[in-house]
Amino acid sequence: MNKKLMAAVVLSALSVGASAVHAQDLNSLIKAAKQEGELTTIALPHDWCGYGDLVAGFKAKYGIKVNELNPDAGSGDEIEAIKANKGNKGPQAPDVIDVGLSFGPQAKAAGLIQPYKVSTWNSIPAEVKDKDGYWYGDYYGVLAFEVNTDIIKKVPADWADLLKPEYKNAVALAGDPRTANQAIMGVYAAGLSQAAGNPAKAADAGLKFFSQLNKNGNFVPVIGKAASLAQGTTPIIVRWDYNALADRDTLKGNPKVAVVVPKSGVVAGVYVQAISAYAPHPNAAKLWMEYLYSDEGQLGWLKGYCHPSRFNDLAARKKVPADLLSKLPAAASYKKAVFPTLEQQEVYKATITKQWDSVVGSNVK
Repeated sequence: MNKKLMAAVVLSALSVGASAVHAQDLNSLIKAAKQEGELTTIALPHDWCGYGDLVAGFKAKYGIKVNELNPDAGSGDEIEAIKANKGNKGPQAPDVIDVGLSFGPQAKAAGLIQPYKVSTWNSIPAEVKDKDGYWYGDYYGVLAFEVNTDIIKKVPADWADLLKPEYKNAVALAGDPRTANQAIMGVYAAGLSQAAGNPAKAADAGLKFFSQLNKNGNFVPVIGKAASLAQGTTPIIVRWDYNALADRDTLKGNPKVAVVVPKSGVVAGVYVQAISAYAPHPNAAKLWMEYLYSDEGQLGWLKGYCHPSRFNDLAARKKVPADLLSKLPAAASYKKAVFPTLEQQEVYKATITKQWDSVVGSNVK
């Protein structure tokens, strides 16, 4: 933590420089945030990582209104929302974003986000944060198959299984692979499996895989959600394990849901938080970050089946309830998990987003 910065800098609503909040300054930050009275978020579905309870908890704790924009937006949409509202201090301008790891450096390079270091900064692993505080990892999960077992009797165990005739009109992504991080990584994961773990060949192999899936009539060009899973429109969805597990809980056996971590191509994805450089409510944005990176906020993500970035710190201090740990998938399922580097992500993201239309030719909506 940078201890050189004064409280006055931390608390200035107009400050854009990197800052660190000390415990004795939190009350002043809370006061400044309450004066702003509002926080604008984007792309935070209530069934994603426990965000419903987190948003409610923030509002209850601080009495600050939360204006929630487009909960179904993808990471690319979040970046575009900042760009489109640079001069707008109204309700359409997001204060904060939660995006896939590769979008963090992109937003920083474009001057779209401002630095801020939360008071728990030192316990966030260095590998998942910008050293200057522009973006910082919040949670991670692995891509899994969410399966409606009332419809799909033989649950697929690996990516290659999805190509079989028995899965005709069944397989969907959880986003548009031209813009949504989750869908882009789904294509990459399939490719990593097909390319026998070679990251250099994974993007092309993933596009080829989905092209074949589409030609076989197995791919459904609909953004998969709990509702479409339950209705049978998309009985198999490639999505983050934490989303799939949350759906399983929400649906309560109607239909029955299996969550399968594939045998190969197990790809882990880190998401990151950042504050817009044009945030209309900068103090509320900073307080939101303090809340998310507190023990309370981190456990809130874990309750939503997301592994928070400060998990090791929480575990070392015995802050994770045993009953919460027991609800998480078996650790063995994650042993083969691969964490793509930022460089790898930049390469495969460019390949997949630019070539999806020409190679796969399916307009996902």
